[in-house]
Amino acid sequence: MAELNENAAAEVAPEGDGSSADAPRPQTVADPIDTLQREKGALQDRLLRTAAEFDNYRKRMDRERRELSEYAAAEVLKDLLPILDNFERALQAPVTGDTDALRKGVELIHKQMLDILRKRGVTAIDALGADFDPNFHQAVIHEPSGSHREGEVMEELQRGYLIGDRLLRPAMVKVAKPS
Repeated sequence: MAELNENAAAEVAPEGDGSSADAPRPQTVADPIDTLQREKGALQDRLLRTAAEFDNYRKRMDRERRELSEYAAAEVLKDLLPILDNFERALQAPVTGDTDALRKGVELIHKQMLDILRKRGVTAIDALGADFDPNFHQAVIHEPSGSHREGEVMEELQRGYLIGDRLLRPAMVKVAKPS
């Protein structure tokens, strides 16, 4: 047993014991400090990766929650648009003396509907006079015209809407073609 202790002492002897400084240190006994430093590095790496994964998960969940909310709101708002269209048609009707109070009531409701849509991030697409864009317009009529450019929207038959940057409903338009 004494021989074993002497061999172990010789293996871990300090460099100043007369042995050559260039001589490699025997690797029979693993250095506990190196082992602990490797373990520490591995654990720090795992911790950083786990924190990054959690941060990515949190951001993805926030984005999905926001998109789901926007989608649900878009469906409800899309159902309100035909009502708004009917109000706009009613407001375009000729005004007579006995319908003035009715018209004011319809205008008030129309204004309230527009305010609700604006509050929810819905904006109308300005189509009249713009170049036809299939991403925002649905051409239902192509008509020759000498006073409009080719592909210009001549008339808006039904207003289109965006919610944020997403298309809620395309504008139904009449488009000029060469005469």
